[in-house]
Amino acid sequence: MAHGLKHSAPIFAALGDETRLRLVARLCVDGPLSIARLTGGEGVTRQAITKHLHVLAGAGVVRSIRQGRESIWELEPKQLEEARRCLDRISHQWDDALGRLKMLVEEP
Repeated sequence: MAHGLKHSAPIFAALGDETRLRLVARLCVDGPLSIARLTGGEGVTRQAITKHLHVLAGAGVVRSIRQGRESIWELEPKQLEEARRCLDRISHQWDDALGRLKMLVEEP
C-alpha cells in the first residue's frame, strides 16, 4: 500500500488545485483540446493554463501532442486509473476498520 501511495501522491498533488481539476474534467468531457480551446471560458490567461497543464503533465495526468504549430492536450488514463486504484484501496481499508469498530461496539 505504501508504494501505491508514494506513486500516486504527485497525481493527487497536481489535482489538488481547482483550475487543474477543471482542466482534467474538461478533457474528460471534451476530449483532446488545444490550449486556446482550454483557455476559453476559464477566466485564466493562456500562460496560466499552460503552467497548469505542465504541472499535470509532470504528474503524468496529461500529455501534449504536436499538431502543426499547436499542442493538443489529452488525458493519460493510466495515471488516473492508478489514482483510482489507490482510492479504492484506501476505501477498502476504511470499510474494514469501520467493520471492526462496529463489531467492538456491538459486542455484549
